Amino acid sequence: MKAKKLLAAALMLSVSAGALAANETVPPRQITVNGESTLQVPPELATITLGVTEEAEEAAAAMAAVSEAMRAVITRLKESGIAAEDLQTQQISMRPVWSQDRSYDSGGQREITGFEASNTLMVRVRDLDGLGPVLDKVLAAGANRFQGLSFGVSDPAAVIDQIRGEAVKDAIRKAQQLADAAGMDLGPVRSISEHGGGGRPMMAMEMARSDAMPIEAGELTFTHNVSVVFDLAVPGSD
Repeated sequence: MKAKKLLAAALMLSVSAGALAANETVPPRQITVNGESTLQVPPELATITLGVTEEAEEAAAAMAAVSEAMRAVITRLKESGIAAEDLQTQQISMRPVWSQDRSYDSGGQREITGFEASNTLMVRVRDLDGLGPVLDKVLAAGANRFQGLSFGVSDPAAVIDQIRGEAVKDAIRKAQQLADAAGMDLGPVRSISEHGGGGRPMMAMEMARSDAMPIEAGELTFTHNVSVVFDLAVPGSD
């Protein structure tokens, strides 16, 4: 009797082990492919960062000189058709100016000889044909510092919308090629991940005065990348 019970228990244990083995998760056959799409578009606007820097013996005098010059710059920009919402102050700063005398007679001590004040303004120019004349006007008005020029489009999201689907199509094309080369059937998409992209090339500017400052806008290159995970199946396995 006891032997029968032991045999039954062994049979139950064998069945349970078989069920567990059947329920074990089989690693899925999958492939991950990166897709990319690129689009070149002409720029629609330019963003310039300019400033005024002045030096004086007194801090208040330096700041007053900067304020007066920047008011003239802003007035000239508005007269050129730049809207108020396209002007934004980026930074206002003040720093002491130290003497360079470190001779033995001075004991190697440096002294404050004046103050340097500055005001930085970001300007968005939507009329690219008028960009050169605008730069000439602000230089004449008192701007004496430029930090850069960048080109862009008014709605970058709309450009990305144009190329997002093309990036996914590129990933599907590559995945199909790889599946065919491996002798597998390409299954459904399991996941899609987006990666950043875009194009806003920076262009350094040399401060110069001219009757017509030459500006070449060129083209902007926008790119978009996706990672797509596909299932793979052995042909005829369904």
